Amino acid sequence: MKKQERPTLGLYIHVPFCRAKCAYCDFYSLAHSEAKMDEYVSALCNHLMEVAPVASGHTVDTVYFGGGTPSYLGSKRIIRLLQTVKKHYHLAKDAEITMEANPDSAADVSALRALRRAGVNRISLGVQSSDDAMLREIGRIHTWQQVTESVEAIRKAKIDNISLDLIYGLPDQTMEQWEKTLSDAMSLHPRHISCYGLKLEEGTPLWQRRAELTLPDDDLQADMYLYTVEFLRQMGYEQYEISNFAQPGMESRHNLKYWQMGEYAGFGPGAHSDFGGVRYAYVRDLDRYLRGELILSESETIAPQERAQEYLMLGLRTAAGIDRRTFENRYRRRFDALERLLELDEAHGLCRRTEGGWRLTPQGFLVSNQIIGQLEDALIEEEQRRRARTESGNYQVEF
Repeated sequence: MKKQERPTLGLYIHVPFCRAKCAYCDFYSLAHSEAKMDEYVSALCNHLMEVAPVASGHTVDTVYFGGGTPSYLGSKRIIRLLQTVKKHYHLAKDAEITMEANPDSAADVSALRALRRAGVNRISLGVQSSDDAMLREIGRIHTWQQVTESVEAIRKAKIDNISLDLIYGLPDQTMEQWEKTLSDAMSLHPRHISCYGLKLEEGTPLWQRRAELTLPDDDLQADMYLYTVEFLRQMGYEQYEISNFAQPGMESRHNLKYWQMGEYAGFGPGAHSDFGGVRYAYVRDLDRYLRGELILSESETIAPQERAQEYLMLGLRTAAGIDRRTFENRYRRRFDALERLLELDEAHGLCRRTEGGWRLTPQGFLVSNQIIGQLEDALIEEEQRRRARTESGNYQVEF
């Protein structure tokens, strides 16, 4: 009898420390809290050990240190956390272990080598722009020179899987400036690149200054995005999600869990999880977490109807798209109404057929929220009709 494979699980470990808070950042992070780092690592280790028995039947195949600035935590603390994971979880031999880093805190070759020996095999570097003046405008404290030095140090430490994060649509940014940032990023030969359009999140410093900012309009942001897709395609990077591009085989396995509805468990204040059929998150409060108060800010068991909507929303963010047979078999819903809507979108160049379903085009990605909203509305209407038939006694089994 063939041995049944263990389900896989991703671990997300949140590090809420930064040297300085970026002007656009809405993630839970704190500057000037270095004195709490050791205590925080101890609290994380305790949390990891507490959850481990629940995950005993899973194989952990991805670990992601996000932030904040995990590299600012220092190699010894990251290694201690990894040792806890190795001791208490079934960690796959080929697990993808990612650490987010800022260029100003990821240039120590000996520290990077120690991280690599401990298991870190992927670095996601927060670059955002190659223009130093633009970096200062958005509160970044590194320079482009530090980016190049950091990439060199990471490669000297024999970590080859490097991802770069970039942002377009920054204040006063021109198309030419964005093109130069992309070209400069390509000169570093990353394995993976993420390109995000700037969003002004309420409460951030940039949002508070929104009246005085000159931001690229929607048309220019769209042009920047479409240029990015084509430029990176020509450079050999495949788009596998709205904002993510990779050399063949170098997609982020951890992030794919989110988009493919895999299971993941989060640790730390503000961390989110989708594990055991329950979606939950911890309150964004470092001090309460340090006291061992694992308070949930949200927790819900997801109904099948909502999972079906989630499948559409997340699947259409990816280049693979959605599959008709998977949708009908998994959620026991007909695809016909969705098909009719997608055929209309196809006529406008917003999506195209795949072998078994549909995927959005780059133009469709630009209006993905609108397309997904229409599909979700169609699902809700279909569910309402199904309930009405049941209540009237005219219900007919469709599957």
